[in-house]
Amino acid sequence: MTNRDLEPRLLRGFLAVAEELHFTRAAARLYVAQQALSRDVRRLERELGAELFVRTTRQVELTADGQRLLPHARRVLQAHEELAAAFGPDPGRPLLVDLNTAGSGTARTVLERARELAPGCELMARFESGLTHAAAEILAGRLDASFGRVGGLEPAVRARLAWQAVRYEPLAVLLPEDHPLAPLPAVPVTALAGETVYAGAGNPRTAEWTDLAHRLFDGRGIALAPPAPVAVGKAEFSRVMAKTRNPVLVTVDFPDMPGSVKRPLVDPVPLSPLSLVWRKGFGHPGLDALRAAAAGLADVHDWLGEPEDGWRPEPLTSSDSGG
Repeated sequence: MTNRDLEPRLLRGFLAVAEELHFTRAAARLYVAQQALSRDVRRLERELGAELFVRTTRQVELTADGQRLLPHARRVLQAHEELAAAFGPDPGRPLLVDLNTAGSGTARTVLERARELAPGCELMARFESGLTHAAAEILAGRLDASFGRVGGLEPAVRARLAWQAVRYEPLAVLLPEDHPLAPLPAVPVTALAGETVYAGAGNPRTAEWTDLAHRLFDGRGIALAPPAPVAVGKAEFSRVMAKTRNPVLVTVDFPDMPGSVKRPLVDPVPLSPLSLVWRKGFGHPGLDALRAAAAGLADVHDWLGEPEDGWRPEPLTSSDSGG
């Protein structure tokens, strides 16, 4: 090995390939060209004097030296992120908090309570539609925190995030007001058999939500609606819904829409595991306030309790560094 210090970028590229075992996916994750990533990996191998991957036309595998480097690379990058957070942006700068949508209920409630707990901090709301997109923005440093279903993220993405369990959000269905199920005060999940329900299919920002719908609908005779134009704002959402006439899977706190009715789902009660998510090693007084607000509200409202007839895709947990 040479005496030159290893650049964090080289270790970051190695780690992405080691976790994805695919150069194209790793390059997309890092927002770099595949050729540039390949050059960085070869350079790291030269500097270490070791071959890290076995490359074939069909697959990429770690060598014994690659396996040996993996835990060291993770520790070095974690320390680098913690150092950058400690001496990085002024903790007095605004905290950028994604609420997914402007009408979000739980996330908005947590944000408003955090603002009360930390009046000296500026907590700015953002609306990125889904956690899949927001997580990438968090890792890129363009966003500080978000809310959503961590279990629906890719493992390699989760490995770089911290999170705190917030709530099991009950789900509902949004129906055209003249739909046969609209008169019901609550809609049994089995009553949706034969229906085609929209759950964000085709929207790359909300893949974790579409995955939840797949799990809920599987074996129940409920089809997932094909991709539809992503509608922003009540007017556009209502127009697209009136055109497609597909029921829409939402949370119980989803805002009311003109021409539609919202009904809670029952038998079982589907639950979406909602977490507060941020980048590992990141620190900010506003994040502390968000975490305190989420914990306090969850305790007061029993947000982490589950009904006896509840259904969920996975249990809510907090990450080791986040809990």
